[in-house]
Amino acid sequence: MEALTVILWLIILLIPTIYLFFQKKYSYWKDRGVPYVEPKIPYGSMEVSRNMRKTVDVFYKAKSNFPFVGAYILTTPVIVATDLDFIKDILIRDFNYFTDHGISHNDRDDPLSANLFALEGQKWRTLRTKLSPTFTSGRMKFMFPTVLEIADRFKDTLGELLKTQQTLEVKDLLARFTTDVIGTCAFGIECNSLKDPDAEFRKYGRKHIEQPVHGLFITRLMSIFPKFSKMLRLVRTHRDVTKFFMGIVRETVTYREKNNIRRNDFMDLLIQLKNHASIEGEAGENIDSKIIQKLTFEELAAQAFVFFLGGFETSSSTLTLTLYELALNQDIQDKCRAEINCVLEKYNGKLTYDAMNEMHYVEQTVLETLRKYPILPVNFRKCVKDYQVRGTNVIIEKGTAIQIPVYAIHHDPEIYPDPEKFDPDRFSPENVKQRHSVAFLSFGDGPRNCIGLRFGKMQSRIALIMLLKNYRINLSSKSPVPLVFNPKSFILAPEGGMYLDIEKI
Repeated sequence: MEALTVILWLIILLIPTIYLFFQKKYSYWKDRGVPYVEPKIPYGSMEVSRNMRKTVDVFYKAKSNFPFVGAYILTTPVIVATDLDFIKDILIRDFNYFTDHGISHNDRDDPLSANLFALEGQKWRTLRTKLSPTFTSGRMKFMFPTVLEIADRFKDTLGELLKTQQTLEVKDLLARFTTDVIGTCAFGIECNSLKDPDAEFRKYGRKHIEQPVHGLFITRLMSIFPKFSKMLRLVRTHRDVTKFFMGIVRETVTYREKNNIRRNDFMDLLIQLKNHASIEGEAGENIDSKIIQKLTFEELAAQAFVFFLGGFETSSSTLTLTLYELALNQDIQDKCRAEINCVLEKYNGKLTYDAMNEMHYVEQTVLETLRKYPILPVNFRKCVKDYQVRGTNVIIEKGTAIQIPVYAIHHDPEIYPDPEKFDPDRFSPENVKQRHSVAFLSFGDGPRNCIGLRFGKMQSRIALIMLLKNYRINLSSKSPVPLVFNPKSFILAPEGGMYLDIEKI
């Protein structure tokens, strides 16, 4: 009986102690005079198990005259940026205070996670400097014929499928196209996923994207508590996915080094960094950084892996959603096709790099897709040293996470009137000039923007040009209207497949 009494007293004393602890933690933003969304014990104001895009959108709508809204994940204070000038400070003007994404990585147990997207500090700066020459316009022009050749194979595969069916699931088909492109351009390997939907490259790439190792709850906690997740040896990559990609990269590197093969592709550049800690620049200059350090094999594999993932998934999702909107908006589809035919006539029917770059309305159509459906709906930054917010007395402390609500900005009617309307003219040069310079963030901005944006835009446009020149895209009875997005996905991806009717012109 006495033991029960003691337990009851402990519980009675513990409850107010816990309450006071949370009250103290949840006074962080109030004490600093920052507007915030009222947290709830114990998960704060952002439930870690909820979809990030929807959660952050709620905070954006709660914006005031202050440049950001305070929030809590559990008891950790985070920032949701709501003012475009403040976002420009973070991404560009005061970038040195916000250099990191704050994405956890574990090079010991999960070597493929230590890639350019997740790396921090000087290690990121050094690698970014060395990898940037891969994505110049000169390199894109060099890779153009390779992408074009795979697009022709894509057309042949499509033609075969249309002999027996009119309604196709285009999401997987487009992912097979972009997988073959990236496999060839990054690894110098024929993936053959257009011929074989179960090809290993496609199988393991799909598994990594569609079947994450952990649910939203654990994944978010890993980013909030990176040291704790490393201690528990938590990983983001399936063991068999790691084994496959590490094996493919090892085979490729060994074969090229043994036979002294140079292909002027992404893998070639990584091999140079592994062996010499530098690369030959566009004009033959030696591009180097203050800290000279050769890439380890594991670091090389991680960069090849993130280029593969970023290249196949983001471009295939963009193409899928573009075709969906063109099926809904036949007038825009007709305008794109008219421009394609007009420019190709000028180039004697041949699609060249210069011809592609003259198709401005086609590019605007892709950009409008990325405006309406930003593949990364939330951008992340971490404050790496104490920072005073411009025009205020508020100090953002080192280690604070900042979330930039890209989807919400792209759907703000004050920035993009009638935001649900699909309108490529939003990206005409005159309309772009009238908007804030960071009103479009599908590729991020500043020194840490998407390094592969040129490549992604190129392969998306080539595929779109090939498709619209030869086929008409229509909705089918199986098309998803309205669109439903996968709530478990880190990126913005439609739930299930994307069925469209494709008609040969």
